Amino acid sequence: MGEIIQFDKEAPAALADDATLDRLQALVAEDLREVNRVILDYMQSDVALIPKLAGHIIASGGKRLRPILTLAVARMCGYSGARHVSLAACIEFIHTATLLHDDVIDESDLRRGKATANAVWGNKPSVLVGDFLFSRAFQLSVTDGSLKVLGILANTSAVLAEGEVMQLLTSNDTDTSEAAYLEVITAKTATLFAAACQLGGIVAERPANEEEGLKNYGLNLGIAYQLVDDALDYSAREAELGKSIGDDFREGKITLPVVLSFRRGGEEEREFWRRTMEEGEQTEDDFERAVVLLERHGAIRDSLERARHYGDVARDSLAIFPDCAEKQGLLEVIDFCIRRAH
Repeated sequence: MGEIIQFDKEAPAALADDATLDRLQALVAEDLREVNRVILDYMQSDVALIPKLAGHIIASGGKRLRPILTLAVARMCGYSGARHVSLAACIEFIHTATLLHDDVIDESDLRRGKATANAVWGNKPSVLVGDFLFSRAFQLSVTDGSLKVLGILANTSAVLAEGEVMQLLTSNDTDTSEAAYLEVITAKTATLFAAACQLGGIVAERPANEEEGLKNYGLNLGIAYQLVDDALDYSAREAELGKSIGDDFREGKITLPVVLSFRRGGEEEREFWRRTMEEGEQTEDDFERAVVLLERHGAIRDSLERARHYGDVARDSLAIFPDCAEKQGLLEVIDFCIRRAH
């Protein structure tokens, strides 16, 4: 008997600006139901723990943003077949697998306001089920029959893994540059956004310049998304972020707000960052002091300003496409990603 997963329940009201996704969600609602059906089918296994653990994170209130991008781009490009459905499911499986692995690496206890899979079942099952979902993604991509598609997904998975390793290398290192930080988030986050959008153009057999435009839209949207996410760790309420506020600080993750504050502060402030982020010596009041320093040096403000810049680049990447409902929805996604910080 397959594990029953409720996909169409209301997402938790964690973000006040959720309405900015409404247009795109409505336009691809039928396709998204098919994606959810494919996900449910491919999530099944005779090993009972696999669908139970996978279902825990897949049905935990995520907005399916990445597969929605694949579906919407394909429709914007005039595609009327069914390949985009299975490829959108591939994207979601890869994304979910990385979440399972990330939560183990970060020792996270909370995601989207719920206990993480590793908090419930432990690290080993979470890693192994993540591997299972990666494998399912590639089983699906093989059924698509396109070597180009398979190559994009294989390369994307490799770059995602490289990004996670790069983040490990920059963690606890206050000498991390803004360029190094951007390289990390481009690899670990933006690459999958780029692939999700590029695949929509490929199934529609759009010319190379349009395919490149779609890839650039996704890449810059993904960078903006992660910049905002990292800023929110120091500026949001826990209910808005869906995870414990200050997790990045406690884990010693060097994100852009820290990079900027470290560069702009005096030696006494830098010693604070070295103690808390490099040496991991943190007191109960250190997070509040970190927030004060970030605000003093405009680190949150400027991180969000950079996010707006990448959002504008994403917007420009869609300029070559004619106006339509799907294009308008894709533009609104940019606003959604940026406005999460307000």
